[in-house]
Amino acid sequence: MGRADPQARLEGGMTVRVLRVGLLALLPLVAAPALAQDYPTRTITMIVPFPPGGGNDTMARIVANKLSVALGQTVVVDNRGGANGVIAMRAAVKAQPDGYTLIFANSSTTSINPALYANVGYDSRKDFAPIGMMASTSLGIIAKPDFPAKSVSDLIARAKEKPGAFDIGTSPPGSGSHLAAELFKARAGVAVTLVPYKGAAALTNDLLGGHIPLVFSVLPPALGNIQSGALRVVAVTGLRRLDLLPDVPTVAESGLPDFAAVLNYGLLAPAGTPRVIVERLNKELRAMVATDEFKASVSREAGVTLASSPEDYAAEIVREDALWGPLVRGLNIKVE
Repeated sequence: MGRADPQARLEGGMTVRVLRVGLLALLPLVAAPALAQDYPTRTITMIVPFPPGGGNDTMARIVANKLSVALGQTVVVDNRGGANGVIAMRAAVKAQPDGYTLIFANSSTTSINPALYANVGYDSRKDFAPIGMMASTSLGIIAKPDFPAKSVSDLIARAKEKPGAFDIGTSPPGSGSHLAAELFKARAGVAVTLVPYKGAAALTNDLLGGHIPLVFSVLPPALGNIQSGALRVVAVTGLRRLDLLPDVPTVAESGLPDFAAVLNYGLLAPAGTPRVIVERLNKELRAMVATDEFKASVSREAGVTLASSPEDYAAEIVREDALWGPLVRGLNIKVE
């Protein structure tokens, strides 16, 4: 037999290499459906940046239970409270991006903390893969029944007539309650004094005792007194009325158009988590949000359910960064 032509051998070798490279390039496309089909094969950890107990933890555990059933694997809740959620977010950043570590996040952890803390240790837009939103909760502007202002427009008018005439209670500086009140002051152009309290329970007690005339507060701790008529909600801070208080208007519809101050809740994974896993989780999250059980749990926390794509959630984080970041920096609030 004669020797093979060297050029033919070269071309043949190049053809094999080209085929091999082509096949390697196709492997992710072939593996993606298999990855989506096989995931998950073991326990998933969902980091929750709040201590056990309370409304946030309750919501997170419903999410974990629903996802456990939908995915056929246990979703374990890992409560990591402290530093307003910074500890939990830092832990999540270090996790493997394989779909087995998720984080139950909200607007405070994604958009307020990066402006509030000098060295927060993460970038919400770069270090995480958004999976989807699930709910938003509103605050209430709460007063006693005899408070003279009966609406937001009335409240703004009275505050402008007599600058500094009354105080407004809030939770500690940098909290959602405090920042919502600061946003209200700025948008309404009123001069009122904000008085920080340690938390919602103290706010409610001093409001009932007549020590403070008006508060911005989460609603659940005051709900019993609201339902009994001992307290009155002037307005809620979301863009939608609440099923919990259907007769209470929003701030936007009762005196300050376009105003909205809510905490959005969503599910994140570490950046680099495969898209097919993100899409699978988003699909299950949407199904969960549509259940009556989840809607009821969110309603009890003065919230409304949300369903979104990963891209919608990413865009919402950017929007909230633009809302809360400048406000926090302008107030020069810093936490070390």
